[in-house]
Amino acid sequence: MPGPDGNVIVIGAGIVGVSSALYLARAGLNVTVVDPLPPGSATSFGNAGMVRHDCNVPVAIPGMLRQVPGWLLNPLGPLVLRPSYALKAAPWLLRWIRAGRMDRVNIAADALWKLHESNLACYRDLIGNDTFEALVREVGGIQIWESEGTGLSDRITAEINRRQGVVTEPLSRRDLERLLPGISPIAKRGLLYPNNAHTINPHRLVTAIADRVRQAGGSFASERVLKIIPREGGGYTLITNTANRSADKVVVAAGAWSNRLLEPLGATLPLETERGYHLMLPSPSIELPMPLQMKNRGFALSPMEHGLRLAGTVEIAGLEAAPDERRSEILLSHARALFPDLKGGEPTMWMGYRPSLPDSVPAIGQAERHRSLYIATGHGHTGMIGGGSTGRLLAELVTGSQPHIDPAPYSPARF
Repeated sequence: MPGPDGNVIVIGAGIVGVSSALYLARAGLNVTVVDPLPPGSATSFGNAGMVRHDCNVPVAIPGMLRQVPGWLLNPLGPLVLRPSYALKAAPWLLRWIRAGRMDRVNIAADALWKLHESNLACYRDLIGNDTFEALVREVGGIQIWESEGTGLSDRITAEINRRQGVVTEPLSRRDLERLLPGISPIAKRGLLYPNNAHTINPHRLVTAIADRVRQAGGSFASERVLKIIPREGGGYTLITNTANRSADKVVVAAGAWSNRLLEPLGATLPLETERGYHLMLPSPSIELPMPLQMKNRGFALSPMEHGLRLAGTVEIAGLEAAPDERRSEILLSHARALFPDLKGGEPTMWMGYRPSLPDSVPAIGQAERHRSLYIATGHGHTGMIGGGSTGRLLAELVTGSQPHIDPAPYSPARF
């Protein structure tokens, strides 16, 4: 990668921001990451830890869309829309429904596959073999259903897997009992993804990359960017809560908050917040060999270094509403339905803000009509799964290098 002159400010210290910053610093740019919180302390902190997921299926697909009305009637189901936010969310939800047409689903699935394909290799490159082996487990993952038969969404997923060459192994009830002692009879069947991987601590993965940003000459500023102002002749001035900063190039990797910075520039995206919850159970009485996803209940159980993380569900309620702690608490009920003897220490609750675009494909690339302003956001449920490879692609675009994949499917201009 060539080493261009100039300085770049990356707004956002989540997995996408720090990965972008490290690739940019290694390319020779003077990089500053600006975020009011320490690296990995927001949305990247509390996810389920998936870093390679061979099921590159967008959220909106025909079979799943049919279940949405029923889910919305259950205030503690896998998807909830707060009534007070329904009117504001309506335009995004309509786009999301349209993205569930099969022609669009196939386009989105292929874009996700291409982006995710190199993600593990990118993380290994970013943090080195020793740290990678300490933080990442390449042991696979299991999806579980409470029904015997397959639905339309299952068949669509299977077809996408077949087309992309994704390896899966069906699991019978007997297989589940063998792999997961103590599992409840409600689990009727499963699907093993043997090539999946997860991190045992998403926060530590982000901070490990951030440490290497500093080692590569980059810096971090604990400030909140309030506005990006284009300068005559090129570059930008950033007004923060405590300073003005100048940059030749700017990367907006601010997750669900990105539109607040893009809106004054006329570069907004159809970005919505899918609020996700977790409940962390220390000293669990069960030891899982790999992460599990309970498909019909929309949540995952991930073995972490500090306990068992129960994570998932979707709440559409924007950036301002207070968390609904019941959505964390219900995760423990779901987990005990799957493992009736599950016990542990005092649990802790968390909520994060997934930055989601209707087609589930992130926006990566130069903002329309704004030279040297780049966007890297909208990963939804796949921030950790595509964070490293997003950073690589973003740096290639910023530096004018040959992209390792076709960047067109991720262009912010596609909206």
